[in-house]
Amino acid sequence: MSGVDIYYEDVVLGAEMRSASHTVTVDDIRRFCDLTHDHHPLHTDAAYARSRGFPGVIAHGLYGVALMEGLKTEMKIYENSSIASLGWDRVRFLQAVVAGDTVTVVFRFEHKRLSSKGGRGVVTEFIQLLNQRDEPVIEAHHTALVLCRAVVPA
Repeated sequence: MSGVDIYYEDVVLGAEMRSASHTVTVDDIRRFCDLTHDHHPLHTDAAYARSRGFPGVIAHGLYGVALMEGLKTEMKIYENSSIASLGWDRVRFLQAVVAGDTVTVVFRFEHKRLSSKGGRGVVTEFIQLLNQRDEPVIEAHHTALVLCRAVVPA
């Protein structure tokens, strides 16, 4: 399956895709703190994080979810076919993402159906963020609204 411009008709249930990797840095976490106004010491103070059982500062769970979307977007799978994200469901934070971890998104297409509005379909993906040991750190289901190929002008 190509990684560029997947339309509703192109979605093959059960097909899996894998993104490029990203190494999470202390600066990434600091910038997310600034953006979200969430400066909890777990994200800013390595000694505090260690006192809570972590090896160093950890990323916000929502940073991980945002990064999942960003790494998937870099794949350009819905570059011209995306209409909207319809939501994230059953999000689970399985392990902390620690500064220095290298993460990758792996997802598979789980469900698809045509929308009640013509020319578009609803696609559900099961997505995992894996660390450098291929251990899932976050998992979720994401639903997207995408164009059908038939409505793309020639």
